[in-house]
Amino acid sequence: MKAVKAKNQVDRPVTESVLDEAIERGRLRRNSGLQATAVTFLEPCLAVSFEDGSGVLLPVKCYPEFDDFRTQDFAGLKVGFSGTALCHEGKDLQISIAGMISASKPLMDMAASVVASRNGRQSSAAKAEAARANGRKGGRPRKVEVAL
Repeated sequence: MKAVKAKNQVDRPVTESVLDEAIERGRLRRNSGLQATAVTFLEPCLAVSFEDGSGVLLPVKCYPEFDDFRTQDFAGLKVGFSGTALCHEGKDLQISIAGMISASKPLMDMAASVVASRNGRQSSAAKAEAARANGRKGGRPRKVEVAL
């Protein structure tokens, strides 16, 4: 898993416009989709539950961040950062749920398959017009086999 170094933030005075920008960023983040509501340790996995009732099991052995965790340490694991991260205050751990999912090859393969399926069903205005034009001509032309 890739470690991301925190950037130094220059202190900015909190003005109405800065506050409005922060609220808007939070609103956009909340609407972005991935909102975990709970995490439970079901040995040997973490069960992460989402707003819509779905969930995912992530095996802790695949994540080196949990190497020094004992079974009782997992009880202190909480969902934070507006449902986008797992946090443990005692261990000073904040780990992105999206990052954990993206580190799993089978989950990423499944996600790619789902995205490809969904994208294949979408029809742009150009595709729809081409389909109508082909329909007016009697449908898709038959393939012509070329004899060699």
